Amino acid sequence: MDWTALWLSLRLAALTILILLPVGILAGRWLACHDFRGKGVAEALVALPLVLPPTVFGYYLLVILGATSPIGHWWQTTFGQPLVFTFTGLLLASIIFNLPFAIQPIQRAFEAIPADVREAAACCGMAPWQALLKVELPLAWPGILTAMVLSFAHTLGEFGIVLMVGGSIPGETRTIAIAIYDRVQAFDNAAASQMSAFLLAISLVTIALTFAFSRRIGRRLG
Repeated sequence: MDWTALWLSLRLAALTILILLPVGILAGRWLACHDFRGKGVAEALVALPLVLPPTVFGYYLLVILGATSPIGHWWQTTFGQPLVFTFTGLLLASIIFNLPFAIQPIQRAFEAIPADVREAAACCGMAPWQALLKVELPLAWPGILTAMVLSFAHTLGEFGIVLMVGGSIPGETRTIAIAIYDRVQAFDNAAASQMSAFLLAISLVTIALTFAFSRRIGRRLG
């Protein structure tokens, strides 16, 4: 078992969720509660990582974040290191690639809240932020939990984006998915099987716990 790669994957998944959670809530609620010109385009851009091959998406991220791009050049000038083939660049790529997994379930959860619930909160004198925290978030919590689990599981298993943007640098960008691929390439099937089984177990436990929590939350809200 490559524990370093596993720890790096778990760290990457945890940081991705931590950053995407507020982004997903704000963006999901905005898309659910507002109609504006270009909304279809915005939703299409959010969903784009779902339909583009990871290698294609990773290539464009590599171009955008590379040292010759404005973003990559600014980052390297400011912080003294490149974005690509570093954990920071890998984290940024993971955040962008997981946007649909974070935003779409939360958007659907906010869309399911009846409009009169928000109106009732306003009639009770609640400010919009108070209504969001005390009324809407508890009702949208199953969708938020789904978004967190999907983002976590997708980050653990992502291969194409990691390989394109991060490469396979031990302790820096070599995730568990890359480590499994490397073991297969080296014909070390025993190590590949062990890591694959461990990753499968983590994914199954995570999804099972999510379903259990969702059912419990649903009973409480009902």
